Order: sequence, then structure tokens, then C-alpha cells
Amino acid sequence: MTNINALTLEVPDIATAQAFYDKAFGLGDRLRFRAGDSPTSGFRGFVISLVVADPTVADSFLQPAIEAGATVLKPAKKSFWGYGGVVQAPDGAIWKVASSSKKPTGAPAREVDDLVLLLGVDDVAATKEFYVSRGFTVAKSFGRKYVEFESDPDSINADSIKLALYGRKGAAKDAGVQPDGSGSHRLVIGGDAGELTDPDGFAWAATTPRSLLA
Repeated sequence: MTNINALTLEVPDIATAQAFYDKAFGLGDRLRFRAGDSPTSGFRGFVISLVVADPTVADSFLQPAIEAGATVLKPAKKSFWGYGGVVQAPDGAIWKVASSSKKPTGAPAREVDDLVLLLGVDDVAATKEFYVSRGFTVAKSFGRKYVEFESDPDSINADSIKLALYGRKGAAKDAGVQPDGSGSHRLVIGGDAGELTDPDGFAWAATTPRSLLA
């Protein structure tokens, strides 16, 4: 099974980004950085989601992120699907923190159940087939609207990141931004798929799982 082990964001200043993300989300080596300022504008085509147990846990990530300098795109609130909010980091990456629960469960604060990379793509069906052909296993599929791939339950990849696909317009709407955008994604997806670029221009590089780094 193919996995994502890390996400590398291109940021203007690595030390500044590290300080922000340590306070906001604390994801350790699953989130990495490289210095750069590649031309980009508008929606970069992806949203990184933290799926958590309940609203209290969601707030334990969102509030520190806002205090550290994140911009609120969608204020945290209850919805038909649960509870959550969307913020944009100072480097421009969009983050969603959400729970399917609308009430506190007593779960520990700042504990992530799933880390999900949502790609907003031009053709969900075509991009799905691209990833299936490279070893990804489909967990959920709703025609040409949404696809979610499995992550490896093996303990050696316990920190793997889930991959999901959504139409670009739908992903942008869910994030609270306009779908227009151009230039660099400022993202490199790290995993065991090897060096490749997908149909929407997202670049992949080989990386090592955090559990093997020491």
C-alpha cells in the first residue's frame, strides 16, 4: 500500500514557519519546510485537515493557530456534519480542523485522529485512476465528486497521512476561498510513491516515515 509520510511546505522563512506550526498544530516531522518564494496566486489547490474527536479538541488547535497569526477563513461553528473551522497560515497554506461530533466527549486536547491532505483537482475520476495505478487503495468513492484513499494501519506507518480528492471548486468553497489560482502549489508530498507529478501538478518526493527517523 502506498502512503504519504510527510508534507513539505515552501515558506519564505523556515524558522518563522516552524515557530508558527509548533504553536498552532504541533505535527512534528510529518510537516516539513523548505525555503522558497515560488510565484503563486489565489487558491493553491489543497487543504490540510486535522480530524479530531470533538469541538473542544478542535478549538485547542484553532485558537492557538489564530493567536500565532493565522487568518480565519471560516469561523469554528456547528454544522450539519459536526463542528469545525478553517484558517490560513501566514505562509498561505489552508488548514481545516473538524470533528463529526457536535458535543464534548472528554477526549484529550490537541490530539489528532487523522491528518488528511485534500487535493482540489480538475477531474476526480482521472486523478483517482492515476493514484490507484500507483498503489493507492480506495477507501471511499462518490463518483466524480470525492475520493478518499486508505492509509496503512501497520504500526511502522502509524503516522501516515491520508489522501483525499475533491473537485477544485468544491474544495475551495469548503475552505471559504475562491477557486481561481495559478502558479506553484508550494507543496511537496512525501511518501513511498517515488518521484512523480500528478495530473494537477502536485509534486511527490520519496521520504522516510517519522517512525524510522532516529
